[in-house]
Amino acid sequence: MPAQTIKTWIARHISVRTRLEQVCVNYLLFLMVATQKHSFTQAARFSGLHKSAFCKLLKDHFKVAAYTLDDLSKKQAKQFAKCLHHLKGLPWKIAILVDSTIQHRASLHPENTKKFNHGNGYVIGHQWTNIILVINDILIPLPPIPFYSQAYCREQGLDYQSEHDRVVDYLTNFNLEDYIGSCDPRDVIVLADSGYDNKKIENAIINKRWNFIIALGKTRSVKSETLYLTTPKSRQWCHIALFFRNHRRLKWTTIRLITNGAKPKRKEFRIRHTLGYLRYVGQVQLVCSELKKRPEGRRKFLACSDLRVTARQIVLGYRLRWAVEIFHKNVKQHLGFEDVATSGFDSVKAHVHWVYCAYILLHMSPPRLSGEAKSLGDKQRQLQKVLENKEKRRVLQKLTQIGGVQRYKDELREALADA
Repeated sequence: MPAQTIKTWIARHISVRTRLEQVCVNYLLFLMVATQKHSFTQAARFSGLHKSAFCKLLKDHFKVAAYTLDDLSKKQAKQFAKCLHHLKGLPWKIAILVDSTIQHRASLHPENTKKFNHGNGYVIGHQWTNIILVINDILIPLPPIPFYSQAYCREQGLDYQSEHDRVVDYLTNFNLEDYIGSCDPRDVIVLADSGYDNKKIENAIINKRWNFIIALGKTRSVKSETLYLTTPKSRQWCHIALFFRNHRRLKWTTIRLITNGAKPKRKEFRIRHTLGYLRYVGQVQLVCSELKKRPEGRRKFLACSDLRVTARQIVLGYRLRWAVEIFHKNVKQHLGFEDVATSGFDSVKAHVHWVYCAYILLHMSPPRLSGEAKSLGDKQRQLQKVLENKEKRRVLQKLTQIGGVQRYKDELREALADA
């Protein structure tokens, strides 16, 4: 029985109490298969359980979802950390990606919703800051950081913290050894975009003795190595955009990189590079980069705390951050990250944690799935096909029974009436 085999495999990988095992396994399996919409009604129809069971699971058992995600991420990280390899073309072995995404909601009525200025205008929803671990080119989502609005903090009696403060606390208390065992901190690189260009975050990374590559805002203050040694520390700082505009002696050099994907493409970048100082942080490598054939020619300013690496490795390392954007696309498009209709925020948090658990399980090679499926969508379709074959066998068995044709007709009429 393929379906029972897969359910047994899921139950073996998650550690939940026996009375919750059935509903947890069925909800995870429902998230793992291909479907147009992930709702309680669809989950009930898929599993044969009542939809109130899934509603109660999300409402009353958030801690179970949080523990399961933490446990699964540690299991997968330890599995791949047994033989650590360098990231492609880079001197580091472990990457930690930091980025946020918006979980869209229809209105401001659910708990903890807020209007966010997210690129093209304001959007309503919940903001999640995702921490992604990359080991041997495998993405492992860690427990995400929810953003709490000021109104929600007042209602729940919580101390309000900005997103940056919550990221600082997360990185400060994060114990990487729980995931991969002992390692050289110089092998760890933290990647983030300009939204996390904050001295507290950068110093928190340095205090862990890790390295970082972070995109700088145009107004971030820097100073050349010569000026830092010859002028008072409180003076002669200038914005990073103005810094590279003034230092004409820094010549442009062209580098060529091959993009990852189904159809790899060669892209040409031109860069300028120098050693400098980042205000309130310390000595870093500064890189000005832009796509050579890009019509608008928007420049990216990068700061890297690892002084051993080349400018090419800095640009190549920062491009790894694109993997977190692919992760956001996959969980939204395939796993129902935004398909949540509950009003309580605890239920929303539980749903998000179960979605990330489903993502990890799909990358753990479930039984009866061939290794040919590379994308998340392909794995879901394979799993759906396995389950459909089981359903076809059930129908065939019912039709061969006495009165089976009429009973199957009644079953179909009942299903159409409920749709």
